[in-house]
Amino acid sequence: MHNFISITNLYSLFLKTNQSICTDTRNLIPNSIFFALKGTNFDANEFAENAINLGCAYSIVDNPNYLNHPNIFLVENVLIALQELANYHRKQLTIPVLAITGSNGKTTSKELIYCVLSKKYKTHATFGNLNNHIGVPLTLLGINNTHQFAIIEMGANHQGEIELLCKIAEPSFGLITNIGKAHLEGFGGIEGVKKGKSELYKYIKSKNGKIFINGDDPVLISLAIDIEKISYGLKQTNNIIGINNTKSEMVSLTFRSEIEKNEKNQTTAINTNIIGTYNFINCLAAVCVGKHFMINDELIKQALENYFPNNNRSQLIKTQNNTIILDAYNANPNSIKVALENFSQYKNQNHLILLGDMFELGIYSKDEHQKVLNLLNELNFSEAILVGEEFYKLDVGPFIKFKTTNECKDYLINNKKSDYIVLIKGSRGMRMETLQEIL
Repeated sequence: MHNFISITNLYSLFLKTNQSICTDTRNLIPNSIFFALKGTNFDANEFAENAINLGCAYSIVDNPNYLNHPNIFLVENVLIALQELANYHRKQLTIPVLAITGSNGKTTSKELIYCVLSKKYKTHATFGNLNNHIGVPLTLLGINNTHQFAIIEMGANHQGEIELLCKIAEPSFGLITNIGKAHLEGFGGIEGVKKGKSELYKYIKSKNGKIFINGDDPVLISLAIDIEKISYGLKQTNNIIGINNTKSEMVSLTFRSEIEKNEKNQTTAINTNIIGTYNFINCLAAVCVGKHFMINDELIKQALENYFPNNNRSQLIKTQNNTIILDAYNANPNSIKVALENFSQYKNQNHLILLGDMFELGIYSKDEHQKVLNLLNELNFSEAILVGEEFYKLDVGPFIKFKTTNECKDYLINNKKSDYIVLIKGSRGMRMETLQEIL
């Protein structure tokens, strides 16, 4: 009979190691707890003893055959143990926890909200996009007793995933950026996406929490019945009322708050370094969260004006030859649509569009890629290069197509482009950002 370690004893080890967790022996953290997670092609149980030899304090395994060191402990399932430990840790916290999900813009919204809240509170937020069933527990376990606020990004490509992440993170506040055509294959169509993303609202409602909501979005409003909400948008009925003043590449806005009645009609102007008018609503969401948590207008303005995007998201890059809008972190039908519509507003410049395939669309893939092609024609773009197996299957008319990103790269090396404004967008797996190097 093997001795399993309880979650309370595991939590004691967690505190003893100064809250250090490690899941990869290639990026070892000395004096941490190594969780031997299973991947599709590996079983980290095999590395448990090696992790200790390399400096970890303890290892957690779910295969008794690897209990060959006094500091290796057994659990039923390593992943579930990690999630339960994260939830146990969450239950010790008394700080506000805001969960963010959505089809588009959740990482940008998280970054903007983090910048605003950090002006007043020591804030912990999801690093990068560690937003899945492993990333969310790791984010939670990174919260320590100096933090005053936590922002947890939640990603999902199947129904039930947000519900699971909510049970682990127990958010007290929620924000869904929008609901669109992302991960249609896993969710089973747009209604499935709606159902999956709204699991956050359901959880917040069950806990009598509050949501921050785009009050102009009829889909979100229809899903948010009987939940306490703080709203933002263009309409005068919202708690935070914004005006989109974007005239050039960078988002510019003014806002006024109905939350503080003593500041009636006072407006604050913000000129950001974020491109794409579609980011206006993400900026307004950050304003809304900031105002709710009593951050003054000047600090909100400073936070948003000093934010510079990175990670291939809405980045404006000026090279010797061209101006590049790099938005190649990911792509789905909604995000490509708003990116193209936004791009069409840049007048008096030579436009070049480099679009990569959209992934995880399943049976909807051909239809959705054709819609992108139709939109390129509707918006009267003359130069576009379409990259990937899905686009390659279509008759792209006047545009150029390649099966792979490397083929596209070779073409651009041999056909130099200069004095263009270039939009680069595509799903993560297409690695479209590699094209900027030769532009």
